[in-house]
Amino acid sequence: MEAGARGMHWKLLILSCLLADGMSQDFGQTQFICTSVPKDMDICAATLQNSVPGEDLKSTVMQLRETVLQQKETIMNQKETIRELTSKLTRCESQSASEPGDARVGGRRKETGTKNTMGDVSRGPTDTLTQLSRTLQSLKQRLESLEQFSRNNNSVQANSLKDLLQTKIDDLEKQVLSRVNGLEEGKPGLRNESEQRGRVESTLTSLHQRITDLEKGQKENRPLDKFQLTFPLRTNYMYAKVKKSLPEMYAFTVCMWLKSNASPGVGTPFSYAVPGQANELVLIEWGNNPMEMLINDKVAKLPFLINDGKWHHICITWTTRDGVWEAYQDGVMRGNGDSLAPYHPIKPQGVLILGQEQDTLGGGFDATQAFVGDMANFNIWDRKLSVGEIYNLATCSSKAQVGNVFSWLETSIEIYGGASKWTFEACRQLN
Repeated sequence: MEAGARGMHWKLLILSCLLADGMSQDFGQTQFICTSVPKDMDICAATLQNSVPGEDLKSTVMQLRETVLQQKETIMNQKETIRELTSKLTRCESQSASEPGDARVGGRRKETGTKNTMGDVSRGPTDTLTQLSRTLQSLKQRLESLEQFSRNNNSVQANSLKDLLQTKIDDLEKQVLSRVNGLEEGKPGLRNESEQRGRVESTLTSLHQRITDLEKGQKENRPLDKFQLTFPLRTNYMYAKVKKSLPEMYAFTVCMWLKSNASPGVGTPFSYAVPGQANELVLIEWGNNPMEMLINDKVAKLPFLINDGKWHHICITWTTRDGVWEAYQDGVMRGNGDSLAPYHPIKPQGVLILGQEQDTLGGGFDATQAFVGDMANFNIWDRKLSVGEIYNLATCSSKAQVGNVFSWLETSIEIYGGASKWTFEACRQLN
C-alpha cells in the first residue's frame, strides 16, 4: 500500500513540476490540473529523490519541456509566415488595381508588364487596340506580298491559303471594332479583357505561322539576297542575329535600306557588342534624339530623316585615323565630321544584332530602343567606299558591290521573336 501510494505520488508530482516549470514560460492558454500532495513536502525535490526511476523521469521531463519549446517556436514561425504572405497579397492586390505604366530607371525609360505577341508590355485597352491595329497592318502587308507572288507564279495553293488568311484577318478586325465599341459605351464585357486578349493573341500567333509557312515556299524561287526583314512591333524579344562576328577594322562602310514610320525614333537598326563594351558600334535613333552612330561609346549625330514610311538608302563611312566619318542618305552626302573614336579599331569577336540595342553581350534588350520597320541589303565593308560606289548602291546600279565583311544573305542571319523575312528587291519595290 505504501509503495503504491509512493508510485502515485511521483506520477502526480511530475505533472506538478511540469506545471510549475511551464508557468515560467508564456505558452498562451494553459490547462491546470489540481492534485493533493503530502504536507510540508518539497514537491519537486521529493519527486526526484523518492521516485523509483529517478534518472528516467528527469530525462522525460527534459524531453517534454524541449517538445513544448519547439512547438512554441513552430507556432511563432508560422505566424510570421502568415504575416509575410498577407503583406505580399496586399501588395499584389494594390499593384493589380493600378494600371501598368512606364517607369524611369537610371534616366532611361523602362516599360513594365508581361510580354506577349501584341507588344512587349501589358497596357491599357487603348494601347492594346493600337498594338492590335499595327499587327493587323503588318499581316496585311505580308499578305499583299503573297498576293503579288501568287499572281506572278499563278499558284493555286498560295491563293487558297491567302483567302483563308484574309478571312481570319477580317474576323480579327471585327474583334477590334467590337472592343472599340465596348470602350466607347463602357460595356462590362471589358472585364474579360485578359481572356479576350488570350484568344486574339492565339489567333495572331496562328496567322503569323501560316504566313511564315507561305513565305518559306517562296524561298525556293528567289535569290538569297532578295529579301527584307520586318520588325512590326517595338518589343525586347524580336531581332535577328548575324551568325559570324566582325574582324578587327581600322575603317568601315555600313549600308542598308530602311523603311519606318515609327515615332518617336525608329529605334536601333543594328548594334555590335564585344566583351567589355556593349556599344562598340551602334546605329540608333531613340526618343526625340536624332539618329546617332556610337563607336566605343563615343557619339556622332547623323543628319538622317527617314521615319516617313518610305524606303531610304543610308551609308556611314568611318576611318580610325582622326575618327573621320561621312553620312549618306539616298546616295547623297548629308553630313560629315571627325574625332569619332580616333585611333580606336573596331574590335573582333563580338555579337552583331539587327533590330535591338545591346546592353550586355548578345542581350539586355530594351523595348523602347527596338527598331520598328523594314530593313534590307545590310552590308559591311572594311574600307571607306567612294562617293561613286555609294551612289551605285543607292540607285541599284549593276556595278553595285556587296560587303566583303558581311553581305546580305538569308543564310547569314537567324531571326527570333516574330521578326519575318519576305521577298524584296531594291529599287523595284520602293515606296
